Amino acid sequence: MRELKYDFYIGAAAAEVWEALVSPEKVRQIYYGSVIRSSFVVGEQLEYVGPGAAGEETVHVYGTLLEYVPQQTLRYTHKTGPSYLTNREGYESVISWKLEPAGGCTRLTLVHGDWHPDDPSYDASNSSWWQILSNTKTLAETGRTLDFGS
Repeated sequence: MRELKYDFYIGAAAAEVWEALVSPEKVRQIYYGSVIRSSFVVGEQLEYVGPGAAGEETVHVYGTLLEYVPQQTLRYTHKTGPSYLTNREGYESVISWKLEPAGGCTRLTLVHGDWHPDDPSYDASNSSWWQILSNTKTLAETGRTLDFGS
């Protein structure tokens, strides 16, 4: 089974990295203008919503929260938003964020796994995660994000 796995070392405390993952305003800076919406109660919905094909409230990604341990673990199912599914099936995968202290920094591990072999969003996810993770690292360390241009 395919999975995408990334390890980043971030020169910031776990609390600052965690804030970048769950604070709507910080997420907006990292995820191209989208915010995270969730009660952060296991079993309930989590979604990333922002400007896109369906307007300002486009649901880009949604799923079910599977695990939530502040400053340690965030795990949820991942489904592509409905506006991206024209003439194709919506598949589900699982995203796991894990934070661990590493000396004076935080080790952030992202695993995006449990992919269906026919899921067409695998390649786009592999490409997007590098920018999202780089922005997460930069935001936690400096308070700003990167300018990737257009």
